[in-house]
Amino acid sequence: MTTITSLDYFTSLVQQANDVPLFEAALAIAQDAYPKLDFDAPQNELDRLANTLRQRLPSDASAIQKLRLLNHFFFQELGFAINVNHYYDVDNSYLQRVIAKRRGIPISLALVYMELAQQIGLAVKGVSFPGHFLMKLTIPSGDIMIDPANGASLSREELEERLEPYLPTGNDAERAASRVSLITYLQAAHPHDILVRMLRNLKAIFQQNNQWQRLLEVQQRLLILLPGDAIERRDRGLAFAQLDCPQAALDDLENYLAQRPQAADAEQLQQQAAELREACRRLN
Repeated sequence: MTTITSLDYFTSLVQQANDVPLFEAALAIAQDAYPKLDFDAPQNELDRLANTLRQRLPSDASAIQKLRLLNHFFFQELGFAINVNHYYDVDNSYLQRVIAKRRGIPISLALVYMELAQQIGLAVKGVSFPGHFLMKLTIPSGDIMIDPANGASLSREELEERLEPYLPTGNDAERAASRVSLITYLQAAHPHDILVRMLRNLKAIFQQNNQWQRLLEVQQRLLILLPGDAIERRDRGLAFAQLDCPQAALDDLENYLAQRPQAADAEQLQQQAAELREACRRLN
């Protein structure tokens, strides 16, 4: 009998490019830290909350009415909020912990919010905005941009202000052109992009703390989503090297060097690859 690993399961969830069960796939990321994760418990809790919400909705509720009720329920009654005291706690990226503690970061709060919204008939989408993940609801009169930190609707001026630090450096005309193209930053994100952003948040924490096994687990998932990404392949190789897996590390670093022979770090990695070859030779 074939054993289905957590990576196999994640792969099965994300392989359908146009039909990814986003909440379930995002929840599956937590299996690395919580191998015995019960998938049913957080889903059942959200189903219970959505049922409570539906009972309060008038049968003819408009999208705006639903949005207002959802915001009040999610942020005021349930108390979901940014975990400001422990922003870099990895549990802020694990959805079952976000649901249990009602604390998270913008992207994880958004995923819980979006799941509840879907259950009451609101097609709220994620927006991979620079710096701070957002959501949007499209209604006949236009798009409502929503901050998952507090449910606030953001004006164009507020969005431009938030975008300003991430605009390319250059003259005033170039920066003005980037502001004019604000709409390009407000497109609904593909589920793969949302999952990549979640994983890269974890990656940054694990790199900072030299948690190489955890980093490797994240890299494995990133490469399921981004199989041709040279940088992610390199970083998996570096994690393998730290974990004394020289052949796996060498394979990844050689792949990176073949794709990017002129990269700024190529010379350094060529030296590391030579050391890994020697380590492989000794093992054999």
